[in-house]
Amino acid sequence: MWRIALVSNQWGGPMDVAKARLNFLTLEPVGSSDVRPSILASWVRSQHFKLPPDRIALPYISDPDLELPLSRSARPVLQQLHENLDGQAISIILTDRSGLVLQRLTADAGLGRYLDKVHLAPGFSYAEEFAGTNGIGTALEGGGPMHVFGHEHYAEDLEELACAGVPIKHPITGKTVGAIDLTCWRKDAGSLLIALAKTTADNIRAAMLADSSTRELALLQAYRNSSRRLGDMVMVVDDDLLMMNAQARQFLDAADQRAVLGYAGESLARGTADSVAAELPSGTWVRISCRPVEGGAHGTAGLIQVTVLGTDGDQTPAMVSHRPPSRPLLPGLVGRSAAWLGSSREADNACRARQWVVLTGERGVGKVALARAAHQQNDAGGPLRVVDAAAAGFALELEAELADDTLHTLVIRHAERLDARMVDFTVDTLYGVLERRPSSLPWVVLTLTPDDGEAPDLGDLLTLFPLTVDVPPLRHHIEDVRELVPYFLDRLSHGELSCGPDTMRQLMRSPWPGNTAELCHVLQQVVARRRRAGVIAPGDLPARVQAISRRSLSQLEALERDAIIRSLLANDGHKGRAAKSLGMSRATIYRKIHDYGIQ
Repeated sequence: MWRIALVSNQWGGPMDVAKARLNFLTLEPVGSSDVRPSILASWVRSQHFKLPPDRIALPYISDPDLELPLSRSARPVLQQLHENLDGQAISIILTDRSGLVLQRLTADAGLGRYLDKVHLAPGFSYAEEFAGTNGIGTALEGGGPMHVFGHEHYAEDLEELACAGVPIKHPITGKTVGAIDLTCWRKDAGSLLIALAKTTADNIRAAMLADSSTRELALLQAYRNSSRRLGDMVMVVDDDLLMMNAQARQFLDAADQRAVLGYAGESLARGTADSVAAELPSGTWVRISCRPVEGGAHGTAGLIQVTVLGTDGDQTPAMVSHRPPSRPLLPGLVGRSAAWLGSSREADNACRARQWVVLTGERGVGKVALARAAHQQNDAGGPLRVVDAAAAGFALELEAELADDTLHTLVIRHAERLDARMVDFTVDTLYGVLERRPSSLPWVVLTLTPDDGEAPDLGDLLTLFPLTVDVPPLRHHIEDVRELVPYFLDRLSHGELSCGPDTMRQLMRSPWPGNTAELCHVLQQVVARRRRAGVIAPGDLPARVQAISRRSLSQLEALERDAIIRSLLANDGHKGRAAKSLGMSRATIYRKIHDYGIQ
């Protein structure tokens, strides 16, 4: 049995750590030599999560998905380790990337009973946001090996234990897919614990590399079969794999590739074979065809074919040899993601053609800002007016604005707030301007927020608007937060305030249900209440932004999360029916609800 000093001589022994923890919890000073910096940082995070230090309260999933590629690859490795430990009081624990315990092997009955008592068992999440400082959650949070001994745990129920956790990285992508943890009694802990955990993580990575060959073979076969067709751009995507042929690499730049993957992600989340015509950020019209590929990770593997279309929507027989030049970013707008640039381009084109358009999207996504920017780009000298359909004097204001023959652009906000009588009035008023100014029509933009209460029947009104542009929620172009934050801070603090890298990562992890408007409001709160110069630290952010997911979601993951939420709403919260409608197992939807933080 392994027995050595619990911590190095640089920091205090167990009693010193226990005193440091007590001082921390009672807001007394904690010396830098009393506890390891990584442990102190984890205590601070645990406190930000408002976790109780005197008890363990963890979320539970009754049926965790045990058929993940990680679980299948790790199973023989863990069983071999369990046999080699030969009944010693050491528990072997495997978790997914969110800290959800998938498997536990424990030979010692006493240790097993204690782990059951503290819920270190399959189905419970030991993410740091739920369990505080511990070998699993803190290793995942830090992205590297972590040992936590005795009183270093934030929850006192774990003080009798010592644990060594190591994140498991995917052998190809390098992404964290889970964690391996070895837990024993505090009195039995030794230096070999962390070394053994690292070796086990390496063995699991090697097993995943060997096991992934079958899955990748199916994807490769689909890719090769489709690539033989002359002129096609072909891509194969999985949760950890992307392949494309030479045509796709040469013709699609990075922004176009992200746009194609975004369209494909929506199709794959539905589990259907779809084809859609779309304009890419570069201005090229293409047809994107996507179908699931058997053998890939469930719900994420698909074959994508991209065909260039002519300007009239017809398929061109041969691909053009060069990409048309991109129009510049619309003035006053921030963000260069494919999803955002695609919406901006559609609004820009509509304004140039003087085509009336509906901008639809969630509250706070920037629909009015998009209309203003398109107007500024194409008609900077002409007047623009905004009328609010939710305002008491809407009818008089609309009539007055449209009676002004100098008006160039009119934005009608909150069309979803119109009642039946006001819908009829708006239709009649717009028809009036069509008859009176047929050769010099203003550009009219209607903004619509779907699912915002009981929507009226807008059928007659929408017939006047031949084009609808979907403005994406911020979570679908989360990479634009890197440009939005300095833009807002420059306006709020006149260049005296900046955002630290840790804070930026924290901001990019939020789902931002209030979208860009919410991000701006959060930064206004920081400036008004916390800091007006210098660098914003994570502790300066409001609590609701600090207590969020450990990682940011990719566009594919955000689309999948939204599809799950829509299905849950459509099925009155019944997880089994929602899973069936999405083509998922019940275990998978439970895991994803936890992983995505769906309430």
